This record gives sequence, C-alpha cells and structure tokens, in this order.
Amino acid sequence: MDGNKNKFIKIIIVITCITAAIMELIDTSIVNVALNNISGTLGATLEDASWVVTAYAIANVIIIPLTGFLSRYFGRKNYYLVSIIIFTFASYMCGNSSSLWMLVFWRFMQGIGGGALLSVSQGILFDQFKPEEKGIAGGIFGMGIVIGPTIGPILGGYIVDNYHWALIFDINIPIGIAAALLTWKFVDRKPDEYNIDKKSIPIDYVGILSLTVGIGALQYILEKGQSDDWFEDELIRYLSLAVVTGLGLFIWWELHTKNPAINLRVMKSRNLIGSNVLTFVCGFGLFGSVYLFPVMVQRVMGYTPTEAGLSMIPGALVTIFAMPFIGAGLGKGVKPIYFVSLGFALFIAHGYTASQAAPDANKWWFIITQICRGVGTGCLTVPLLSQAVVGLKPSDMPYGISLNNMFRQLGGAFGIAIMNTYATRRFATHRSDLVSNLQGNNPLLIQRINGLTNGMIAKGINPHLARQAAYSSLDYSVSNQAQMQAYLDGFLLIALFFVCTIPFMLLLKNETMDAETRARVAAAAH
Repeated sequence: MDGNKNKFIKIIIVITCITAAIMELIDTSIVNVALNNISGTLGATLEDASWVVTAYAIANVIIIPLTGFLSRYFGRKNYYLVSIIIFTFASYMCGNSSSLWMLVFWRFMQGIGGGALLSVSQGILFDQFKPEEKGIAGGIFGMGIVIGPTIGPILGGYIVDNYHWALIFDINIPIGIAAALLTWKFVDRKPDEYNIDKKSIPIDYVGILSLTVGIGALQYILEKGQSDDWFEDELIRYLSLAVVTGLGLFIWWELHTKNPAINLRVMKSRNLIGSNVLTFVCGFGLFGSVYLFPVMVQRVMGYTPTEAGLSMIPGALVTIFAMPFIGAGLGKGVKPIYFVSLGFALFIAHGYTASQAAPDANKWWFIITQICRGVGTGCLTVPLLSQAVVGLKPSDMPYGISLNNMFRQLGGAFGIAIMNTYATRRFATHRSDLVSNLQGNNPLLIQRINGLTNGMIAKGINPHLARQAAYSSLDYSVSNQAQMQAYLDGFLLIALFFVCTIPFMLLLKNETMDAETRARVAAAAH
C-alpha cells in the first residue's frame, strides 16, 4: 500500500516539476506573436513592445546563475514555492497591465520568479529517480528545454486570434496555483533545509548588484540605441559607462572575493570558454529566430497569429523526434562535439535558407527552415552543456553548468534586442535604396501609377483622390518590400554569427565523458 502511495506522490511531483518548467519556458516566447496586438492596444511602437520579451530574458539571465545560492540560503522548497507564487502573481499583473511599461515591469518580475521554475524544478525532479534512471529524467527535461520556446508562439497565436492577448498571461494563474499547492503538500524538504544557519552563508551583494546594473544597462543600450541615435543621446552615454563599470566590477570582484555569487574562476578552462561562447550563439540563434519569424510573417506576409504559430510546428515535431536519439547517443558515449558541429551546420542552413524567402513564399516553403532550426537546436542544447563540463573537477561542475545556462539566456536576450535593432536599421536602408530607384520619368513607374489610378477611378473614386491613393499604395508596397528585406537580413545575420564563431570549436576538448560525468550533467543541467 505504501508503495502505491509513494508511486502516486512521485508521479504528482514529476508532473508538477515538468509543468512548472515548461510553463516558464513557454513564457519566453508566447508573447512573440502577440507583440503587434500589444503595441496596438497599449499605444506603443513594435520596437518598444519588444521590451516585453527582453525584460523577461534579462530577469532570467540575472536569476538563473543565482538559484543555487538562493536555494541554499532560503531552502530549496521554500525558494521554489515562493518563486511559483511570484511567477503566478506577476502573470496576473501582466494580464491586467494598463500601460506598456507596467507590463514590462511585471514581465521582469515574472522572469525573476521563472528562473527557479526552470533550474530548481530539475533538481526536485531528479530526486525522484534512482541513479540508473537519471538518463530518462534528463531526456524528459531536455525535451522541455527545447520544445517550450517553440510551443509558445503556437499557443500564443491561437489565444491572440480568438481571445484577448491578456489571456496568454492569465492561463498561468490556475496552473501556478495548482503547482504551488502541490509543491506545498508533496515536495519534501531535504535534511539540510531544516535549521539553516543564514549567518554562515554570506551574500555577495556587490556581485549581484554589479551584474544587475551591467546587464540591465547593456540591454537598454541594445534596445534603444537605434531609436535614440546611439552615443548622441546623453542617457546612452551614461549607461555605456554603467555597463563598463558594472560588468568590469562584477568580473574583478567575482575573481577576488572569497565567496562569489558566481564562481568565474572556472573560466580558466579553455574548453568552458569555448563552450560558453558557442552556447551564447546558440541562445542568440534560437531566441532571435523565434522572435523574428512570427513578426515577419505577420507584418509582411499577412499571417494571422495562429498561422504564424502553426508555421513553427515542424520545428517542434522534429525536435521531439530528434531529442531521444541525441540523448541516447550521449548516453552511449558519443562525443558531444559531433552533435555540436552538426547543430552549427543546421543553424547556418536555417539562417541562409530563411534569408532567401520571397514575399509570396507559401507556408510549405518555411518547413525546410523550421526543420533545420528544430534539429539544430536539439543538437546544441544538451550536447553543449555536456561539452562545457568536460575536463572540470567534480567540485567545479555546478559552477560550469550555471555559467553555461547563463550564457544561453544572455545570448537569447541579445538575440531579441539585436534582431529588433538590426531589422529597424536595415528597413531604413532598404527603403532608401528602393525610393532612390523610383525616377519620375521612368516609363514603368508612370505605367504603374496610371494603372493604379485608373483602377480606383473605375471603382468610383474621385480622380484626384484616386491619384493620391495610387501613390499611397505604391508607398505601402515599397515599405512592405523594405520590411521583408530587413527581416531576411536578420536571418542572414544569425547564420553569419554561427559562421564567425566556428573557430571557437577548436577550444573544445574532444573527449568522451565517463558515466559519472554524464550523470552529474544530467542531474545538474537546467
């Protein structure tokens, strides 16, 4: 009887942890297809609305490497439970935001709570499995890491098309309440969570504050630099100083303080440096492309949010299919670098093929690019994490894993911000080039204007107004074409990022991990 009860509790805990983690991962991308609606409803530009995505990513970047310390300081169960409550309450406030910047603030708070839903969930999950079953647990969680951000736009598209965009946040409320209650009832405290001596656990205030200031200021510069004319703006100049000071102090302090919040000393490993750079690029490509694609097909190609989300299903399906094979390969001792190399090749193919899209490309054309992205992401996510810890001492592995996860989230935040800024600049360039080719004495231009004018006159429009409408129609066509070219340039930039960082693969150790190391990675991976 007790065996059945324990089995039931185990199932409840596993479902709770996986659901909470996937909920956090879905929220990294569910907003992407709703940006048009959010910007229109709240009276903001699309560029400003992208802060709704970026704020969440920044919070994740800051909190994820600190989850180990916070779990020790408050106790894992307490920290996890409070994080679920913060995430759930912030979701409620996001859905009830009356202004863009109110929404951005609560998205940041949602990201602060969400960091534990990803990292601590896995620790609790793995405690439910025997050592020989860790591989199964790792496979389940690894699929969630990759699939979550892909499911987001699909779910978000359906909600936005059929309901108000606020529902993309409100759906978290019942799930969060259930997760909190189940955690409170069924998740047990570990022995070291009782009678925690907080005085013996020093808080690295300088490291946490300097990291927050440096990352926050850098992200603002990336987001607003284009619209504020970069260093011509006084605030940008001050924040640039804050970036140099904040991140410089963070690096110096973490290397010299006795109890750092994030142990940067493990970065002496050449293999870890290479892995973190490649992981940063992986995050850049994954989050950047998942942000760019739904915005492009909605603004330029006329997709509905639902159609934009459904167009990403092929990537999700191939990821589901590929992950078990990748996990099995790693479990049998296949060197991670082989998967990493394949993943890079597929992401380069994804960026290049996506950049060749025509304005009239049908939905089937994008299947190829989505398949490349889906398999490429699967080949990079867990193998890069496995590669990062090759050669590290067992005591240094948690720090290496923490840094690797931080670089992935940081790459994602950069990817969203840079794609947004780059597309805006390229739009201005392409529009200027197209307009410069519209010569008033060009027979083809005259013929096009006359054709549009006559067509509108035939519909009963006043000839003078018809002429104005013809020019407006032409202007719309030029802007639409320039916008399309700008987004395609963004995909090409993703491919170039991957190409330019290939030399960092030379830093990777080409070694096969032993079974103990693979178990540690599986148990500690986010």
